[in-house]
Amino acid sequence: MTIEKRKLTKGKDNLTTRLQPLADRVVVKAIEKEEKTRSGIFIPDTAKEKPQEGEIIAVGPGRLTDKGLRIIMDLKVGDRVIYNKYGGSEIKIDDQELVIMRESDILARKV
Repeated sequence: MTIEKRKLTKGKDNLTTRLQPLADRVVVKAIEKEEKTRSGIFIPDTAKEKPQEGEIIAVGPGRLTDKGLRIIMDLKVGDRVIYNKYGGSEIKIDDQELVIMRESDILARKV
């Protein structure tokens, strides 16, 4: 069995020391879009769409195969990602809304 150990790096929020996702899951902090359109119109909270972009603040060790091998995650703490609008489980820690989701629910990494 191959297991890679990763050194945990503290994120901006210091949540990575208290929250460690399991298997191929990641913890994403949603990035809110601007509340104003290009023409200067403010969008009310009730009309806003769910964010689809976020920053990864914690990463699990990776998925285990049937043979006991660990598949290493492609994502790392600090990556900005685009994810499914309704993917993952929403949680709230210290008044911050976070989403825990599988790596497969993430559509792209912003570079």
